[in-house]
Amino acid sequence: MKGDFVSDIKDNQPVNGLFLVKSATLSETRNGKPFLSLVVMDNSGEITSRVWDNAEAIQPLCRPGAVIRLNALAQSYKGALQLKINTLEGGEPPDGDMSHFLPATSGDIPEMAAALQKLGKSIPDQAYRELVGSFFADRRIFAMIKEAPAAKGMHHAYYGGLLEHTLGVARLADAVAGLYPTIDRSLLLAGAILHDIGKLSEFDFADYPIDYSEKGRLVGHMVLGVEMIQEQAQRIPALSEEKITRLKHLILSHHGRHEFGAPTLPMMLEAFVLHFLDDLDAKVNYITGLAGRLAEDEYQWTDYQRNLERFLLVRGAPGDRESAEPENPEIDPRQRSLWG
Repeated sequence: MKGDFVSDIKDNQPVNGLFLVKSATLSETRNGKPFLSLVVMDNSGEITSRVWDNAEAIQPLCRPGAVIRLNALAQSYKGALQLKINTLEGGEPPDGDMSHFLPATSGDIPEMAAALQKLGKSIPDQAYRELVGSFFADRRIFAMIKEAPAAKGMHHAYYGGLLEHTLGVARLADAVAGLYPTIDRSLLLAGAILHDIGKLSEFDFADYPIDYSEKGRLVGHMVLGVEMIQEQAQRIPALSEEKITRLKHLILSHHGRHEFGAPTLPMMLEAFVLHFLDDLDAKVNYITGLAGRLAEDEYQWTDYQRNLERFLLVRGAPGDRESAEPENPEIDPRQRSLWG
């Protein structure tokens, strides 16, 4: 049996069950005694854990992606829950089913997919509408859109995260276009729906942990996305070179700044808007993830967030999705644009 889930863990609660190892680091106390710092997870969230005894002997069991069975005690430390692990051993997923352990969107995937398709069909310009529709019509691509993460570890870094993020940005684009008549709604909405399409190739997400593909590391999702758009555009006679170029500009500039990986800077109104909306949706998801790790339902200061270069005053929401990295690592250059 799976046993306890992260989302159900409370302070001072004994915890028993199977968990997936997200990360493991062997360190030493001030007295030179080895201890093991783990982040363990299941499909409801993740939690930092410590092994204080026999750390070196236990470390080989704790490779990232391994399933372990542990007995522990939950303790609150600086407003966040941790596990003090008493015993730990190798484990196997029940009936070989990994669905209990892999992080996934809390949204309804078929419902979100239908909502995204509906927005695509609402694009006024026929050529842009046909282009977006061609990605949805390709069964392989659309299946990947529903499964892919939006990032490796920063925002929407879970299965279905790309769909959730894309729908969020597209809904924002639809709303903002209604507020500002000067915005080309067709261009902005097409850009919002396709801005991260290259992440289907940037990440290897068939297994956990999520990692970059070779193409993802060497080329990056913006250029990969433009290549995918160019390939689909060749099948749409109504899509002029001018329209393709403007859409490519939105894709290539949506990170906003060269130092954040954007090959070009936003030079169109719609490009500026897309950049800000992408950043907004990512930051909301990140901060919501921080709130989900706080034990109390009240405003609390987080640890220093190197990603945002500041402390944050966040209202705790125990049990919410934990999308941010618990150890607050340095940002991968491919994702820095979300925090600039």
